Amino acid sequence: MITIRPSGERGQASQSWLNSRFTFSFANYHDPAHMGFRTLRVINDDRIAPGKGFGPHAHRDMEIVTYVLEGSLAHKDSMGQQHVIGPNTIQAMSAGTGIVHSEYNASANQPVHLLQIWIEPAMEDVEPSYQEFSFAPTEKRGRLRLLAGPHPAADAGSSAVIHQDAAVYVTELGVGETLSYSYQPERFGWVQVARGNMLLNGHKLGEGDGAAISKEPELLLAGGGPDGVEVLLFDLA
Repeated sequence: MITIRPSGERGQASQSWLNSRFTFSFANYHDPAHMGFRTLRVINDDRIAPGKGFGPHAHRDMEIVTYVLEGSLAHKDSMGQQHVIGPNTIQAMSAGTGIVHSEYNASANQPVHLLQIWIEPAMEDVEPSYQEFSFAPTEKRGRLRLLAGPHPAADAGSSAVIHQDAAVYVTELGVGETLSYSYQPERFGWVQVARGNMLLNGHKLGEGDGAAISKEPELLLAGGGPDGVEVLLFDLA
């Protein structure tokens, strides 16, 4: 079964420097019908104005994955980590016993567009940690590229390891280009369109649309017009 979460029905928060869309309940947006899916708790689609951002704030017992689509994001945290990340980089934090971090647009003149994902961990009170990996754009062209999962990728050090039985992939597909993904029995999934348009088992999805996957053994993803699609795929317990 595929249940579509249309982009236009997401929650929204707008300020002079920020435009956010919330796939699931977050901050002042509360919808009992959309509190998350399985262990996937947050998918926030954020656009941040130049030089602006989120000041220091705390997290605990959450796996936080950040994926930048355009621009650059400056990160600083209480572990002493200080980085600027851009596209084709995966950043993951295990908040564990507690972490304080800030996130700002690193550019003085260009906006930054990112997806921030929260996954509930399988265990509490782990030691906080930070991971960051970059990859070549060709690694996601026409195939699924693992961003984060419960085990290291086959290529050592190429993906983030999180404290949950959940995997996050990304792919880019040109117009008419296809790939398939098979779920093991009793597994669930989520598909989130980062940009562009696609067909998912014949269903049309556009930028910002999501889809919950259950009892659907195989997915066929196809890039749509005019520019294809970049999409995140989740495999969830």
